[in-house]
Amino acid sequence: MTYELLSRLGEFGQFCPVSLAESQELFDCSATDSLEFAAEFRGHYYKMSSQEKLNKFLENPELYVPPLAPHPLPSADMIPKRLTLSELKSRFPKCAELQGYCPVTYKDGNQRYEALVPGSINYALEYHNRIYICENKEKLQKFLRSPLKYWEQKLPHKLPPLREPILLTSLPLPGYLEQGIATSLIKAMNAAGCLKPKFPFLSIRRSALLYIALHLKAFNPKGSEYTRKKYKKKMEQFMESCELITYLGAKMTRKYKEPQFRAIDFDHKLKTFLSLRNIDPING
Repeated sequence: MTYELLSRLGEFGQFCPVSLAESQELFDCSATDSLEFAAEFRGHYYKMSSQEKLNKFLENPELYVPPLAPHPLPSADMIPKRLTLSELKSRFPKCAELQGYCPVTYKDGNQRYEALVPGSINYALEYHNRIYICENKEKLQKFLRSPLKYWEQKLPHKLPPLREPILLTSLPLPGYLEQGIATSLIKAMNAAGCLKPKFPFLSIRRSALLYIALHLKAFNPKGSEYTRKKYKKKMEQFMESCELITYLGAKMTRKYKEPQFRAIDFDHKLKTFLSLRNIDPING
């Protein structure tokens, strides 16, 4: 639609006034720019959802617009809105209503136990500041059109087991970390806290983060044997470099010592320590 037509839309905007009047359905016609089912009345344009609805409007337009229209269009914040995956994730930690079961399938199934079907995150919506997840696109459209019918329901005490697990990659980052690598991360952080690694010429923070990363790789239960061995070796080399600081701090004296009076491996470790300046501790 052109800007002029959009600016002349009536009180119902892109919603069909006949559907709203007859069944309180919020039938959104914005998906199409076509004016095939549109009508002009009192200087405003109204879009209908079908030829049948258009015919009814043309017969008695006064019945479908104020002041005779039986139902006003709800305010913008009371109109359900479909959520994209990124929008859904941004709502974290807010949880879906009905524990993620499809509200439309449950209601249309007379709220029977068998009608408890998990929704898909691809068909999420927000209404009354609550999140709902529908089973498919058809069920999503039904909720968007008749939110009053589906929004306020209660689950039975007994719930069915989930038919299939939610993909971890579909969760927000905190949820993914909690469900996916919580145990491994706790072990890695605990090890870092006990060892307190400090790599030469790096900050304590970066040293700890690098150690945690190596630990996660070295003990990844889903990693291959080759990968785990590779990173265990890297982790050992990393810790050997960290221990140089402790060793040199204990062996180095304030006064100069002749080489023959130094610890047998002092010179070698000091040289190794100095060589680590500007070196990538992982790939260097």
